[in-house]
Order: sequence, then structure tokens, then C-alpha cells
Amino acid sequence: MKTRDKILLASLELFNERGERNVTTNHIAAHLAISPGNLYYHFRNKSDIIYEIFLEYEKLVDFYLDIPEDRSLTLEDLTFYLESVFDGLWSYRFFHRDLEYLLDSDNRLRRDYRDFTNRCLGSIRLIFEKMAEAGIIEPQPVDLRTAMSLNVWLVITNWMAFLKTAHAAEDSNNLTLTELKQGIYQVLTLEIPYLTPAYREQVMALREQYRPSLPA
Repeated sequence: MKTRDKILLASLELFNERGERNVTTNHIAAHLAISPGNLYYHFRNKSDIIYEIFLEYEKLVDFYLDIPEDRSLTLEDLTFYLESVFDGLWSYRFFHRDLEYLLDSDNRLRRDYRDFTNRCLGSIRLIFEKMAEAGIIEPQPVDLRTAMSLNVWLVITNWMAFLKTAHAAEDSNNLTLTELKQGIYQVLTLEIPYLTPAYREQVMALREQYRPSLPA
């Protein structure tokens, strides 16, 4: 593996474990047993590292949200989309833990994240459209489909922040992938009013697999 790729991988690991604000370029270099100068040969500063990590995350989500055009959507597809997006959220969890701060710190990141958001919203709208064509949900007016897509995006991108506050009495860094994926329960809950009778039981059973177990 090239040194540049090692830096990105190590940075992602440290950011996820400790929080981006608690990790410096010196920490990253020490973790890799390389000199700070070697790190700066590949990246000018920590912001450049974060930006490159975001580009990798962006590509991953774009890949996950690839929607088939030559066949109907299935419940297996829906499960794959939800599982994959939350897997990606977990793998790059530092990013959404400190999203507002990171976007305020880098104009490139703010610009590209806005484009990324709009692209994801378009993909979610298309998924709802394909679900209607497949008979999983009832057809919806465009404005309702747009609003539902935004609601789904808000649940996905803010579920981690909610868990951090729900676990405020505990160590929020100890959140697990299982807890994060309980956000899928909330996403599927948004779809309940629009499920067709033919798929209602199956979707409800799928939803139950992710029922949250939050502190009382």
C-alpha cells in the first residue's frame, strides 16, 4: 500500500476512534511511524486529509445507491440500500459526528457536501419512485416524494447525533454498529402509511429486525 493511502486509512481510524479534533497530523505520523515531513509531502494539512477521506466516502455512497434501470426494485434491494448506507455511515462516523464544524472549516468540503446531499436526495426520490412502480408503496405526488426523501436523509444523517444525546450519561464513543443500524427502523417507519397491502407484512417484519433498544 502506498504511503498516501496508509495516511488516509490511519487518519480515518484515528478520527473514528478519538474524534477528529483530538487527532493532529503529528498523531497520525506517529501512528504510522513516519516523520511529519513525510506526511506533509503527501498532504499540506489535516484539512486536506479530511477532504480526501470525504471524497472516498462520497464515492462509496454513490456506489451503494446505484439503482437498477432494467428491472423492478425488490425488498432485497431496499434492505441492501439501507444496510449499505448505514455501514458507510459507521465506517466514516467521525464525519457525521462533527459535520457542522468540519463544513465550517473548509469551503471545498461545504460546497462538495452540498452537491453530495442533493445527489443523495435525488437517489432517494428515485428509490421511492421505483418502490411505487414495484408495488411496494402507493404512488405519491412529486412534492410528497420529495418531502419523504428529505425526511429519510435527515434520519440517516442525524441518527448518530441522536444516539449521542440518548447515551449522554454514558460514553458516546462506545456506540456500536448495531445501535447505529437501528436507525433503519426509523426510516422504514416513515414508509408505513404508504405500504401496499401486498408488502405491508414483509416490510413490517423487516422493520422489526432493527427495533431500537434505547435507554429508559
